[in-house]
Amino acid sequence: MSSRVTHLSALRMAAACQAITAVDRLLTTPVGHAGAVARSVSVTDPGHPLLADFVALGDPAVRRRVEREGGYFVVEGILAIERLLSVPGWTIRSFAFLPRVADRLGPLIDAAAPAVPVAVADADVLRAVVGFDIHRGALASVERRAAAPAADLVAAAGRAGGLLLAVEGLNDHENLGALYRNAAAFGVSGVLLDPTSADPFYRRSVRVSLGHVLAVPTAALAPLPGGLAVLHALGATTVALTPGGDTALRDLDRALLRPGPVALLVGAEGAGLTDATLAAADHRVAIPMATGVDSLNVATATAIALHHLQELSPR
Repeated sequence: MSSRVTHLSALRMAAACQAITAVDRLLTTPVGHAGAVARSVSVTDPGHPLLADFVALGDPAVRRRVEREGGYFVVEGILAIERLLSVPGWTIRSFAFLPRVADRLGPLIDAAAPAVPVAVADADVLRAVVGFDIHRGALASVERRAAAPAADLVAAAGRAGGLLLAVEGLNDHENLGALYRNAAAFGVSGVLLDPTSADPFYRRSVRVSLGHVLAVPTAALAPLPGGLAVLHALGATTVALTPGGDTALRDLDRALLRPGPVALLVGAEGAGLTDATLAAADHRVAIPMATGVDSLNVATATAIALHHLQELSPR
């Protein structure tokens, strides 16, 4: 890395850290709060405190530090922000929009989060803040909240006779976001992430999920394979998805499953699930494929498996 790039990253990090305190002084409000009309501010200075949460979005090292210290994450894109505004319980710190986006989302914000400050800036200002062309022109900063206990998600899925998605070692943010979109599509009660998986609230994950990461409950799963013991103790059946499975997915029948929830286990592309996790799962299933093709993208394979498991769920 050149000294110029290093210096630029340092400046961005310093600016973001110095501004966190200023933004924390601003009013925040949970979605659904009733109050005054959204506070819209025309911003021409990239150093304005309302833009502090969005500094250097393209620099993962800066973002990991700043978001961890600030206790927040960023939602990017109109569709994802519309989802955010429709899901109760999230506390929004601020918005940053291009003028055309502010016009589009203004009525929704007035209805769902009227007291949250809105920075309206042109493309050049936003580019100077985030470090790249923000074509979507829509950003929101949202307070992080504690993940639900894994036992709570299993219990909720059990009451519904439903599905869970357990993830081991998946560190690609876009694949993780796609998994949440699939989880929402097939009625998954919750996603359980082991400690080696990526942050589902990283900007790219949230964007690729179309905001569904904000709606599908997330829980922390203890390191695998030990974490499966919690699922088994609560009556869940664990189904590991792997190219080397000893059962074809289509042959997995409801009679082979316990009465409680079913947890589909998936791993990272390439590495897949660890041998120990595969051995600890109740079932190991594979998706039959044409000769010469041994696997699918993890999101695609997960969608196929969830569709099959959904068909097995009690109606």
